[in-house]
Amino acid sequence: MERHSPLDLIRRGATEVISEVELAEKLAANRPLIVKAGFDPTAPDLHLGHTVLLRKLRHFQDLGHKVIFLIGDATALIGDPSGKSQTRPALMPSEVASNAKTYVEQVSKILHTRDAKVFELRRNSEWFEPIMDPIMDPAVHGEGVQFGFYQLVELLSRYTVARLMERDDFRQRLKAGQEVSMLELFYPLMQGYDSVKLKADVELGGTDQKFNLLVGRNLQRSYGQKPQVVITMPLLEGTDGVQKMSKSLGNHIGITEPPGEMFGKLMSIPDGLIVKYFTLLTDVDAARLKELERSVASRTVDTRNAKMALATTLVGMYHGEEAATQAQAEFIRVFSERKYPIHMQTIPIEPGPKQEVDLVELIVKFEFAESRNEARRLIKQGAVELDQEKVEKPVLLWSDIFSEGKKMVVLRVGSGNFVQLEPHQGDT
Repeated sequence: MERHSPLDLIRRGATEVISEVELAEKLAANRPLIVKAGFDPTAPDLHLGHTVLLRKLRHFQDLGHKVIFLIGDATALIGDPSGKSQTRPALMPSEVASNAKTYVEQVSKILHTRDAKVFELRRNSEWFEPIMDPIMDPAVHGEGVQFGFYQLVELLSRYTVARLMERDDFRQRLKAGQEVSMLELFYPLMQGYDSVKLKADVELGGTDQKFNLLVGRNLQRSYGQKPQVVITMPLLEGTDGVQKMSKSLGNHIGITEPPGEMFGKLMSIPDGLIVKYFTLLTDVDAARLKELERSVASRTVDTRNAKMALATTLVGMYHGEEAATQAQAEFIRVFSERKYPIHMQTIPIEPGPKQEVDLVELIVKFEFAESRNEARRLIKQGAVELDQEKVEKPVLLWSDIFSEGKKMVVLRVGSGNFVQLEPHQGDT
């Protein structure tokens, strides 16, 4: 990895630093900074979009600063309204707890989690859990209370509705006649109070988080603290190349996905994302990035080879070099040579009452999609094949699948999910 000045390393890939002057002053103080990033555990697995912030946290760790990986298990019960066109459905506490557990296990793939000097794991339920307690004035009940009704009243008194309504997505929703819940108005204050509680020097977030991060700065001033520096990072588009990477949109690449599946998804990203993925997700040096950007723009580089290098690098980072080499070889075998994987499960199926096969049902049953809606979307996107022929309908006739006496067909879903289908014994 190339040598960087501290500021150069921190700036890499960042969209905005508010402000660089303040950051330079904090770095010049020659003390470990407290660097915070919050993650609401709304889904069980981290994907490459999450790693943009995690890798920036790692940069701060490499510079000797202490990062706080904050699990927003309290804020997740509300749901971040950033960029949302409607109120999000509330999660159950049991879902949040289960998802948070997986985050703790996965984050160690990127961050130094065993060194207390540079890593601390916190949950904002530590101070928000008692919010439903009866009125508790710390002057009367002592400082043991983390966040009771008294603290809620105090926090709400420090921010105005007018300032909260400066948020673009709130204004747009109200203008369109859509509702904004009181809980959503409270969310930025909760996130900002996290910064107060942790006495953060720096907070990281995606560009869609800028409003929340600035609320943290303002609240810190109000509570008599020096305001945190805000660093926003770009949102990473998913495999569709359009929308922010999200599991709910089916365009995500999970860091715990099998190596072959991860490799295949990376090979499917649009050419226009190659440089961005290298910049935000790898440690490729600046000189090579500039050259890659020039060659991609001028179309003087084989983008397939560039994506192959990207996929090999990222699979190696999360699964090891041997797994990356195997995934590359299998990808070439399956997609370049149009051969099937060496090992495939064979599953017998039988037709429905109308001699039909519901492919949507099969895709969900084989766990190639989490829902029927996702399965239908994969079919619509042309990501489902039978014997290398794209499937266009969610329901097919049995005779069309096993035509001309076929005894076996290969179902492919997405970039790396294969299964052999055969008629159940006795079916024809």
